[in-house]
Amino acid sequence: MIPVDFPALRYVAPAGSSDESAVFSPEEQQVLDRINQKIAAQESLEQLVDFLFDAVQPILVADRIGVSFLEEDGARLVAHYTKASYEPLLLTKGYAEDLNGSSLETVLRSGRPRIIDDLERYLANHPSSASTRLLVREGVRSSMTCPLVVDGRIAGMLFFSATRPHAYTEHHVRLHQAMAERLSQAVEKASRIEQLAQANKAYFEMLGFVSHELKSPLASIMADVSVLDGGYLGEMAPEQRVRLGRMRTKADYLLNLIREYLDLARIEDGELTIRPKSSVDLVKDIVEPACDIVAPQADEKKMRVERKYPDQPALATCDPDLLKIVAVNFLGNAVKYGRDGGIVRVSVERAPDRFAVAVWNEGPGFPASQRGRLFRRFSRLDTPELRKRKGTGVGLYTSWRIVRLHGGRVGATSQEGAWAEFTFTVPQPLLSPEPGAQTPRES
Repeated sequence: MIPVDFPALRYVAPAGSSDESAVFSPEEQQVLDRINQKIAAQESLEQLVDFLFDAVQPILVADRIGVSFLEEDGARLVAHYTKASYEPLLLTKGYAEDLNGSSLETVLRSGRPRIIDDLERYLANHPSSASTRLLVREGVRSSMTCPLVVDGRIAGMLFFSATRPHAYTEHHVRLHQAMAERLSQAVEKASRIEQLAQANKAYFEMLGFVSHELKSPLASIMADVSVLDGGYLGEMAPEQRVRLGRMRTKADYLLNLIREYLDLARIEDGELTIRPKSSVDLVKDIVEPACDIVAPQADEKKMRVERKYPDQPALATCDPDLLKIVAVNFLGNAVKYGRDGGIVRVSVERAPDRFAVAVWNEGPGFPASQRGRLFRRFSRLDTPELRKRKGTGVGLYTSWRIVRLHGGRVGATSQEGAWAEFTFTVPQPLLSPEPGAQTPRES
């Protein structure tokens, strides 16, 4: 353990109510007030540290500000963001250091800020400190380390660094303490948001990878089933054909599931962008190919697909590949949730200023109270009848995102116990989606 009286190192006790060093000048108080008022408005950790870096310049030396957070139950400190007035930075995001035996362990244990007046002297006495060596190479000569305390626990540490020695005093520690509560809460909030975003990204990357890896072997299984069912390897007994039919049904379900998750992964990765084409035939290029894809499932349930198309070719400007995904999702749901032996009706309408595609099916429908749950990621309708059907809620969410890319709208109506209809409408010419919209726009 490094002794507290080491010449280059000091730990500062918390200020008391009568501590004269906690009395601030009008300029200092003005800066502190501004920081306390504005710090919570910063939307990311980077914005927060950048704001703090500029805001504190009038009242303390800060050639470098870094934020690190505790991990592994407080055994390790990991750098998350650094702002400096110089380049290059050698101790950057992701740098991790174990706290056992370091002077930072004392900060963690006692909650007392640490001041190092001369990093070169400190390094000479602690040559094994890799982080100090990197900072000295950057040109840092003194530092002030303050714990970030949230709800009585230390969540991380804030590092102020200067390129000259003896830049910090106990008064500077008091300045930090005057803004510590709001600053700590804002930093942790920004960190939590960042962690959630990273976890969400990692999740969808994994989802896309796994889905992609499953797609090829399943497609191969489907090809083998077709070969066997076609009698190319010998005549099949009736019971064998029944078994093959079950295999095909299960494989179709998995392939559709994989397709939905691959589409969702593309959306979350920002890879799903609209590439409009002119003179797209809505029936020939979008709806009929989608009908062909869901035909095997409709045939298995003995459902009849009725079509209602314009007499003349319905031409439009849109991204046919993306809208085919929407059509497949709507038709696939109509078959999945529709009544065995019932009717699925698909219609196309072309008006001068828009076009619409609607898919109607006989089936359980959904109650009006459940309508708001539609078109949301992973959200499913919560009724006894619909809970029996397998689904994820991914397809409708993906469809909403695609239609929104076209500046369009999605809608759903139903008579519970009788029918349901899903529609997407796209303006002509195409319009951009509303900026900042976060929830589905429904008819």
